[in-house]
Amino acid sequence: MTTSMAMGLPGVSLAPGDHICAFYRGAAQRDELLVPYLREGLLAGDKCICVTDDPGADQAVRTLAGQLDVDLSLATGQLESMRSESSYLVGGCFVIDRMIEFWDGAVGGAVRHDGYQFVRAVGEMTWALRDLPGVEHLLAYEARLNDFLPRYPQVILCLYDLEQFSNGQILLDILRTHPKVLLSGQLMDNPWYTDPEVYLASHS
Repeated sequence: MTTSMAMGLPGVSLAPGDHICAFYRGAAQRDELLVPYLREGLLAGDKCICVTDDPGADQAVRTLAGQLDVDLSLATGQLESMRSESSYLVGGCFVIDRMIEFWDGAVGGAVRHDGYQFVRAVGEMTWALRDLPGVEHLLAYEARLNDFLPRYPQVILCLYDLEQFSNGQILLDILRTHPKVLLSGQLMDNPWYTDPEVYLASHS
């Protein structure tokens, strides 16, 4: 099993089980993370699952067409690109267990049935800023993802726009629920990370 792989950013490597919060400012910086991450995965033969909230992010995925046959990747299922309404916010609400089951089906299916050796997923998290039922459970969901990651050879990248996620307490809790943080092109072990059981117990 591969122990590390390129993320797509200079000098940044990923390891199986990484759960990363990536902080950026604005759409241009988001796409500078999103596009290379997916491109590197597709070139490596990984299954890539991309969930976006902003229609502009969905369009950014299409910019890969300048370097890769995105239509072929979509047709074969190597790349799955979907919106938050068909994943995080099915039925207009967010439910943690349902979303964990979504990832289990998508990632597990790719590994067990489709023959992929590795899955890299990415979620653009601005959906959690909507006034919809269940979005207040965002951080409990992020904490629980840490127990899900070891099930499969995978990486999950969570994209957080600092221009929209500006509440200091929420930002601190985002840090507490991600073992690694990507900031200004540097991937670091996160000193604020808290074990899921401890975090969930303190926020129950």
